[in-house]
Amino acid sequence: MILPIIGYGDPVLRKVGEEVPQDYPNLKQTIADMYETMYNAYGLGLAAPQVGLSLRMFVIDTEPFGDDEDLSEEEREKLKNFKRAFINPKMLKEEGEEWGFNEGCLSIPEVREDVYRNERITIEYYDEDFNKKTEEFDGLIARVIQHEYDHIEGILFTDKISSLKKQLIKKKLQNIMDGKTRPDYKMKFIAKKGR
Repeated sequence: MILPIIGYGDPVLRKVGEEVPQDYPNLKQTIADMYETMYNAYGLGLAAPQVGLSLRMFVIDTEPFGDDEDLSEEEREKLKNFKRAFINPKMLKEEGEEWGFNEGCLSIPEVREDVYRNERITIEYYDEDFNKKTEEFDGLIARVIQHEYDHIEGILFTDKISSLKKQLIKKKLQNIMDGKTRPDYKMKFIAKKGR
């Protein structure tokens, strides 16, 4: 089922997500709905708070990056085959050079900015069958994980840009809160809540 994506300004996007219990009702269906919602909006990742669930969970599928001709064949293959759910993740390490990349967010449509993140991470998490894993990722996969991990910590990519850039996008952010932005996917805006 395609769920509405929660727009910028909604308090759920600023909450630190709660741990997902192993007996969480309909966990697999929730994960399937998150993937379907993400694909419908042409996203690479989607965190539970973005569909109104204040939980420590996100899904990622970097397959669209696999067509980037600027990347090596090995990197493209890695990206084409990376699809994963992360439940109760814990960031253990963020290391290496910080590098910039133009990021966007399904909860903040029509806004893209360069964000600097570490090139390599080590993360501990549970997969959708509740198997515990600890893995290291780098490059674009690490970046997408860091972006989604921020969501479950109540952090948005716009928090990581300069105050000047924030001033420049202020009107766009207000338009999202007012429900004036019209992406081609289902959204729920804070201004529309009480109506």
